[in-house]
Amino acid sequence: MAVKIRLRREGRKKTPMYRIVVADSRAPRDGRFIEILGQYQPRGGENALALKTERVNHWLDVGALPTDTVRSILRRAGILKARHEARLASKLQSAAVALPADNGDA
Repeated sequence: MAVKIRLRREGRKKTPMYRIVVADSRAPRDGRFIEILGQYQPRGGENALALKTERVNHWLDVGALPTDTVRSILRRAGILKARHEARLASKLQSAAVALPADNGDA
């Protein structure tokens, strides 16, 4: 089962509100979903985005693929940058070589 993080349209006509959901890639756009991760209101101004960051990270860790639009939303929220920096830091940490201990015998 391929799992995607994508938008599900809600709201009234000409006033869109989207839920960011985890769903099977074969399910219809507004059909069944697994979990709601947040909401996005493109006309909402400052309150346009509300996300459950820890759940988004969980689903990305287990292999869920965001759609292009959701990827840009996550990028704007700073989630993808934080994940990249954490992954890069752990990679550099594992590749670091320890310096020999200085005994003071000079």
